[in-house]
Amino acid sequence: MKRRLVVTTFASLLLVGTLAWGQGSYRAEPAAAPSASEVPKALLDALDPQGARLVASSGGAVGEVWLGKSVALSSGGSSDALCPTLSVGQFVGLLHLPKATTDFRGQNIKAGYYTLRYAHIPQDGNHMGVNPYSDFLLLGPVAADTALDQALSFADLMKLSKQATGTVHPAILSLIPVTKGATFPSAAQSDQGYWALQMNIAGKGQGNQPIAVVLVGQTSAT
Repeated sequence: MKRRLVVTTFASLLLVGTLAWGQGSYRAEPAAAPSASEVPKALLDALDPQGARLVASSGGAVGEVWLGKSVALSSGGSSDALCPTLSVGQFVGLLHLPKATTDFRGQNIKAGYYTLRYAHIPQDGNHMGVNPYSDFLLLGPVAADTALDQALSFADLMKLSKQATGTVHPAILSLIPVTKGATFPSAAQSDQGYWALQMNIAGKGQGNQPIAVVLVGQTSAT
């Protein structure tokens, strides 16, 4: 069965039915910093140079993630959020896709580098109950995402992420709960069959925010 990166859209969450997952297991490995020829210097300077990749047992990296080196964390976030210390629109890190992939709706996601920004599923009549967790990371083309020190408005976040798909829908990575007693980085499989890369965001000044980014999954819904 073909592996697919779990990249979806807010709208496509309404269409997801039975999930089918690729066979095999995955592991986490360190990932060296990307080169300046691949990523703008301003973005490189904002990243922890030590990243992590999710690798299939059969060989080959699914995706690589580098987190921001000094992410501003806050208190008093939503009690039902997986990452209550993060703000909507906030820059979180960088994703590298070694190969082209598709999202849940079959939208093409090109190989390359994408910024990652934090978001929630809108709590409105169109999205209530469509996913057990409201936390997501939205992909943005690195060339189009230059205000890394600023949290984007929801509208600007949608506009940026739609450029990653070239459609009317943004590209999104689902977040799931970090496993109890997790070490970082590590790979974890959820009860639903998701495979996630678990990492730890270092806060600016103090504190941290563990995060589990789903990178492997597939749906039969269209």
